[in-house]
Amino acid sequence: MKNKRKLTPWLYSMPALILIGMVIVFPIIYTGYISLTNMNLFHWSNYKFIGLSNYSRALLKADSGFLGALFTTLLWTTLNMVIQVVVAYFIALGFQREDLKGKRVYKTLLMFPWAMPAYVSILLWRVGIYNTEFGLLNKILVALGFGKVNFLSTNVPAFLSCMTLNLWMALPFMIMMIDGALSSIDRSYYESAELDGAGFWSKNIHITVPAMKGIIAPAVIMTTFTTFKQFDIVYLLTMQKGAYSGATLQTVITYAQQNAFVSNNYGLSSAVSIIIFFLIMVFSLFTNRGVKEENYD
Repeated sequence: MKNKRKLTPWLYSMPALILIGMVIVFPIIYTGYISLTNMNLFHWSNYKFIGLSNYSRALLKADSGFLGALFTTLLWTTLNMVIQVVVAYFIALGFQREDLKGKRVYKTLLMFPWAMPAYVSILLWRVGIYNTEFGLLNKILVALGFGKVNFLSTNVPAFLSCMTLNLWMALPFMIMMIDGALSSIDRSYYESAELDGAGFWSKNIHITVPAMKGIIAPAVIMTTFTTFKQFDIVYLLTMQKGAYSGATLQTVITYAQQNAFVSNNYGLSSAVSIIIFFLIMVFSLFTNRGVKEENYD
């Protein structure tokens, strides 16, 4: 009887575990297996086991392009997250003002970029804003007497253009999370601080930030993961059907995609995917430990 009781939860969980194994675990294991071979377009069925050669090529050879893509990805993630959190914080502070009218209207309008499908947003910015001939930005520049700028032709303008679009799409979520965290803080803390002569910055540093840190930490971590593995913005803005728009901007995700579906080097692409997987796992372990310690404190 006891054995049946022990087996019952497993029997109920078995369908879900099988599905998880097929959809998540098996692809990871198979990708790891391919990463140890020379599988490519010319060695599709007669590929050979080559050990860690793909990993050494990605990590140790400067001409492989992976380290440059990794640096770009880390820079992309860091800048996006810092700007996103800071800008969202001050906008959310503005929503906390009691004399601000039309808060519901502003918050409703703010949700449109986040709710809009990513492909539609990217197409809108690529054609309607960044286009050299009839984009909004170039029309403004020409009206002011400046020349036209191809925002997607070189790496630095393309990087900034992609980052601006990512901020436009991601800011609403972060603003709403921070706004909710700010609303949960007891107003009496601020009243006591004002009686002690605390100013704007003092109240934010000593009351607001410590009080909301544990609440928004999961949102920041989740957004960091999403930003790190961002693909559609960089790919659809700077590349089209495998061809470059002029910029050679590469993140680790677009690097893996190009090696798999353009260069058809499946072994190298799989090795890069496994490296990305372990980087995300390590970051996840550190952040989860940090969140647990914060909650215990």
